[in-house]
Amino acid sequence: MSGQHTEHHDHHDGDIGYHATVKGYAIGFALSVILTAIPFWLVMGKILPASFTAPVILSFAAVQMVVHMIYFLHLNAEAEGGWSLLAMVFTVALVVIMLAGSIWVMYHMNTNMMPVHDMQTMRNMP
Repeated sequence: MSGQHTEHHDHHDGDIGYHATVKGYAIGFALSVILTAIPFWLVMGKILPASFTAPVILSFAAVQMVVHMIYFLHLNAEAEGGWSLLAMVFTVALVVIMLAGSIWVMYHMNTNMMPVHDMQTMRNMP
């Protein structure tokens, strides 16, 4: 082993990725608590009409998902050369296409189905 020399360094040259800090986790936690408490308060206090409450809660949920991705999953343009963010964008695009297509197909199937009263009329035909 006298001919081999290995050095261990605590840093990597060219590594500009995001490193987690306690401050970052604390900010993420505080934002998560706030983004959970506000919809809870809106529902329990009956601040908004029922028809408007669901979209508001869903928007807070979407913002909270972004907070979790940034502060806890560390998804940003610098991490892993941007590949993790690109994979996330691709996944979200696929999910949106799949959900929108499924809703579209179900809507048109419901629209094009024969109504029940027409089916009973056809059964009574000679």
